[in-house]
Amino acid sequence: MSRNKTNFTKDTLWISALGILCAVCLMLVFLITAIEAVVYWTPGYFEAEYTKYQVLDHLPPMTMEDLLVVTDEMMAYLRGNRADLHVFTNIGGHYIEFFNAREIAHMEDVRGLFIGGLMLRKIGLAVTAAYAVILAFWCKKDQERKNLLKTVVPGSLCLGTGLFFAVALFIAATVASDFSKYFIVFHHIFFDNDLWILNPATDLLINIVPEPFFMDTALRIGITFGLMVVVFLAISFYLWKRNKKILK
Repeated sequence: MSRNKTNFTKDTLWISALGILCAVCLMLVFLITAIEAVVYWTPGYFEAEYTKYQVLDHLPPMTMEDLLVVTDEMMAYLRGNRADLHVFTNIGGHYIEFFNAREIAHMEDVRGLFIGGLMLRKIGLAVTAAYAVILAFWCKKDQERKNLLKTVVPGSLCLGTGLFFAVALFIAATVASDFSKYFIVFHHIFFDNDLWILNPATDLLINIVPEPFFMDTALRIGITFGLMVVVFLAISFYLWKRNKKILK
């Protein structure tokens, strides 16, 4: 094998490997963005869910407006935009704290997941940016390298995206087969305590976000994520196919 051929093979391998890694990072970025899009960027989402499951019927006397204010404060807390979850509101004519000590302790754990997810997205974007910068300098003033990137990069992005999406579909199908079972499994994986086991008779949190709420949310996140992935995969595949044909 000639030296040029050897270099070409090595270049193809490391560009492909980094491209697959970049694709996985982007899929995590898309997934976290899909979660944020559903729970933060969908106008009226919580009000629609509260109305659908008639949550006010399972709470002490309070208005939908007050419940939505409590929800806004809770979501601000999860994103790190509020220091604590001591939220007071009008319940039954009394201005009292909405969440009890157990709920606050549990939501502190949930907040850790949210903030961790946002940090993971930043890391994913940083890895993607670093990959782009490395390739930009690597192929500078070298037409052969530029031609290599035009096929290897989109091809590796397709491969990484396809592998990640296949795993995601498998997990989604598994969870959908018995949501209640895997809802519990999820909590056992991500929490090291039993604070997530709430009592509807004493804990208001479980009454405003019952299990069907999480099922609806998971479905919306899955659809949003799926659309993002399909668009990205289609663009990557198109670039790979077009460039491969041009460079023949």
